[in-house]
This record gives sequence, structure tokens and C-alpha cells, in this order.
Amino acid sequence: MSILGFTAQAQKTNNKNSATIVLVHGAWSDATAWQAVVPLLKAQGHEVIAVNLPGHGTDTTSFANISLQSYVDVVKNAIGDRKNVVLVGHSMAGLVISEVAEEIPGQIKELVYLAAYLPKNGESLLSLAKQDADSHVSKYLQIDQTTGSANIAKDGIIDVFAADAPAQINDFIINSVKAEPLAPLATPVTLSNEKFGSVKKVYIHTANDHAVSLPLQETMVKNSPVSKEYSLPSSHTPFISMPAKLAAILLTASK
Repeated sequence: MSILGFTAQAQKTNNKNSATIVLVHGAWSDATAWQAVVPLLKAQGHEVIAVNLPGHGTDTTSFANISLQSYVDVVKNAIGDRKNVVLVGHSMAGLVISEVAEEIPGQIKELVYLAAYLPKNGESLLSLAKQDADSHVSKYLQIDQTTGSANIAKDGIIDVFAADAPAQINDFIINSVKAEPLAPLATPVTLSNEKFGSVKKVYIHTANDHAVSLPLQETMVKNSPVSKEYSLPSSHTPFISMPAKLAAILLTASK
């Protein structure tokens, strides 16, 4: 047992220079989305932080107090003073990680956009989503102005997010989707070439995506300098349907 313990400690020490991988979930989701991926990344010696954004999961922050900046601040707090950070954003979180890179570019090794909105200066999630004629979101989107929230109708959740998920977990997925604060979705990002533009970017395409369609993904990449592209034959949630394949890409990208 002591030998095993020593070996594990040695591995941890040898990997002390490994990148910290910070995972940021998308809209209508929370940090548990990454639960099948996190152990695979940790097994290769990486420190892994799955951030839970305000108003998501078990966090009860009032939607009235949630802004895009509050998302950015939570991610920055999770990063702390770490350097060499591989910052991964899924879907909506593409805007969040972009703003984080604008504010602390020197701490970010790389931005990884997973089926994510990749904005230019002045764009918002809503302005990008309006360009996405192939997305299924609009068919099921429910806006509640009184609560400042957006939701996806239950009968559209699997189609939009997880058409390739195992059928036996469909009910779990449907019941896990909760209302999303509207304000961050409508907020334009403020990005500069000097800061955001200086950070390396990678994009992971999801070829069968009904939330952020492949044509929009390809258009956003064409409009922004991306150093490397990967592709998964998945829906919008490869961390559910193919976590091992996603983890392998993240590990490759983090080197």
C-alpha cells in the first residue's frame, strides 16, 4: 500500500507542470455536465475544475442579480492565481471564456470552444443565435419576461441537446434542464485584439448539433483565428454521449 501511495504521489509531483483544465458549462446546464469527463482528465495528472455558474445547478442566486460579468467573475475566482490554464467553454460559455481571456490573458494557455459560441467584439449570444437558421432551439424556446428567463419546452430537450444520448437517461436529462437567466444571453462581449486576440484558440465541432448548428460553428471559426479544429460525430452534449472521445481531444489540446 505504501508503495502504491508513493507511486501516486510521484505521479502527482511529476505532473505538477501540467495544465489546469477549467471546464465551464453552457446554458440550461450546470457543473455536473462534466462528471463523466473529469475523472478521465484527472487520471492523466491534470488539475481539473468544473465551474458552476450563478443561477445554475444548486446555486440559488436570483436571476435579477445575474449578468455576463457575474459569470466571468466566478470563472476568474475559480482560476485564482493559476497560470497555464486550459479554459474550456461549452455552448453559451464560449462568451464567458472569451471575456475571461480578455481580462486575464496572461493566465490562459488556451481557449477551447466546445460546440460553443465564438464571438467577435460587440456580439452577444442572441445576435449569434439569430444567424443560426439550422438550430432547433427556436422551435422550443420559451421566454418569460416577468422572471427574466428562457427555457426549452420539455418535448424539445432531447432533440435540441442530446439526440444521441442513451435512451435510458432521457428522463434524467429532461428533468435536469432548468430555466436560464436572459440577461447574459443578450449582453455583447467587449474583446480586444491585444488581449483576447493574443490567446490561442481551439474549436471542437459537434457534427450533429441541433442547438448550435455545424454551419454556424464553421462560420464563427472562419471569422475568428483558430489554431486547431477537432470534430466529434455528436449532438450538442458529447460529454454525455461520448465522454472518452471528448476527453481524448481535451488531453491532446492541453499539451
